[in-house]
Amino acid sequence: MSDATAVPTHCPYCALQCGMSLRPTGAPEAPAEVVERADFPVNRGALCGKGRTAPSVLSSRVRLTGPLVRSPDTGALVPASWEEALAAVADGLRRTRADHGPDAVGVFGGGGLTNEKAYSLGKFARVVLGTSQIDYNGRFCMSSAAAAHQRAFGLDRGLPFPLEDVPRTGCVILVGSNLAETMPPALRYLTELKENGGKLIVVDPRRTRTAEQADLHLAPRPGTDLALALGLLHLVVAEGRVDEEFVRERTTGWEEARAGVMSHWPEQVERITGVSVPSLREAVALFCDAGSGMVLTARGPEQQSKGTDTVGAWINLCLATGRAGRPLSGYGCLTGQGNGQGGREHGQKADQLPGYRKLDDPAARAHVAGVWGVDPESLPGPGRSAYELLDALGGDVKALLLMGSNPVVSAPRAAHVEGRLRSLDFLAVADVVLSETAALADVVLPVTQWAEETGTMTNLEGRVLLRRRALDPPAGVRSDLEVLHGLAGLLGHGKGFPADPEEVFEELRRASAGGPADYSGIDYRRVEEEGGVFWPCPEPGHPGTPRLFLERFATADGRARFVPVTHRAAAEETDAEYPVVLTTGRVVSQYQSGAQTRRVDELNAAAPGPFVELHPRLAERIGVAEGERITVVSRRGRAVAPARITASIRPDTVFMPFHWAGEGRANTLVNPALDPVSRMPEFKVCAVRLERA
Repeated sequence: MSDATAVPTHCPYCALQCGMSLRPTGAPEAPAEVVERADFPVNRGALCGKGRTAPSVLSSRVRLTGPLVRSPDTGALVPASWEEALAAVADGLRRTRADHGPDAVGVFGGGGLTNEKAYSLGKFARVVLGTSQIDYNGRFCMSSAAAAHQRAFGLDRGLPFPLEDVPRTGCVILVGSNLAETMPPALRYLTELKENGGKLIVVDPRRTRTAEQADLHLAPRPGTDLALALGLLHLVVAEGRVDEEFVRERTTGWEEARAGVMSHWPEQVERITGVSVPSLREAVALFCDAGSGMVLTARGPEQQSKGTDTVGAWINLCLATGRAGRPLSGYGCLTGQGNGQGGREHGQKADQLPGYRKLDDPAARAHVAGVWGVDPESLPGPGRSAYELLDALGGDVKALLLMGSNPVVSAPRAAHVEGRLRSLDFLAVADVVLSETAALADVVLPVTQWAEETGTMTNLEGRVLLRRRALDPPAGVRSDLEVLHGLAGLLGHGKGFPADPEEVFEELRRASAGGPADYSGIDYRRVEEEGGVFWPCPEPGHPGTPRLFLERFATADGRARFVPVTHRAAAEETDAEYPVVLTTGRVVSQYQSGAQTRRVDELNAAAPGPFVELHPRLAERIGVAEGERITVVSRRGRAVAPARITASIRPDTVFMPFHWAGEGRANTLVNPALDPVSRMPEFKVCAVRLERA
């Protein structure tokens, strides 16, 4: 088969949604092979190892190929028919509702689900189950940035500009992102930035492969990014670098924000962060002397109990310097999960309805209820956020339907969450593999993968894309939409839950119409012909909106809002018993909870297991050598992994990747303290001690 007959589609992993094509092979170990697709502008043909090896997970050797039901006799998961499995799920959900009420049933989704699946899952929870208890693992991704976006700009879209603008700006401040490992094809944008004469500042407590590319690397103590941003803005004010005209004409709230900033003088910020005053001054000079500039944040500053305020401080820096709402300037968030953007726009999130409408807005409820054909009064109100929902399992939430997530590995305080899942009266999981979470379920439903289904995704730029079906799934596998269609029918809703993704998308268009994330002008034909359409796109003739805020912000008066913030400590600081800071993150050859990538031999060879990265001085102090097993202990538990000794990390900090289960599970250690606005847990900062294993 020639390359011309390969099916154009997109990578199943991160929010770049890199373009690729798939050519069927018929080989059992990899039923398709990846063909370069240079026409897609985001990656221009480039792929990381995860993308190149993605077809390996399509193999029947590593995936689920038929439903499983837990035997009442042996307690083991045993094969079952689809009729038996769906009937068991419907019975478990129905029985829980009848005995304890609709809010005793929870729904937990995933940031990798297509827009159609996310939309249908939210509708299923609210219309069929009548429960308010729905959220998704995307809450752990960019909820802090989303909340800060809403407060400042009136609208949340990860990047308000396309990635192609990044190399053409004057200076980029990259905060808490290691693109070289998390989104390798995106690193080229920073390389091109420097080739064009632009400057790169990287903020990270580790000297990562990305930080090595920087003109200036700032290595603050984890949890002090807020103080760092405030210190930089203090210097902007003190040195007379505020863009007074922009502030006057396009913002509100500057006087209050400036008053709060002035208490964060450089010497104080140096003491808090460990970043020297000369480095602070150099950063301000690089950013302000450039003709334009961007601040891009990722999980580093966002996954904190003060993540919303931290992102807000970086947004304030952009606004004060006129680096927002102008060409080649602005604040953006590098969304992590494949559909982290679209997944929260259309109803998986506890407080939102399709189109990014607020669930407690009467007009929003009336509009969406009209599309769904239900009484607005029948829709439940906002429910718990992701961690709060997981923490409630086995308490007043007694049954859970889970799709596309593996919280046994990915959730904060993971051992506790695993215990909560085990305490449920009933757990049903729909997944492509038998993940650590699926292994706990009463019913496991095997669902189709990215290459076996058609559907839309929304990447980190707000570009709506079409992933096309390239292969037939195994005979015993159904799509998530078919699962919801079947369950809805068994629970008395024979209409309103089609299994055809394009039919679902057509309804999504109507439900989103007039909302902040308006998809009503987008259809499958446009997305396919144009290679993606940027939302908002409010009518069929609209060209889409690749660049937001150039004329006005999405607030009532069109002005951006300064939000006054001040530094505060992490929820858990070091002390004599726990004297070291732990921060977590990813490595290039694994992805998120590793449920899929840990089944790929090539990726496992490159990243076979967890490790603890620590500075030579810290290693010497505790007497541990390279490769020696080390125990990391927090107030929530312990994890054991080999030591990896490097001078690229601060001496007061250790780093662990979070992709693995078992004794090396990093998320056993982390603190579930929540941001008061976004409800983001504090993954990135907790106090630990180290022991030789």
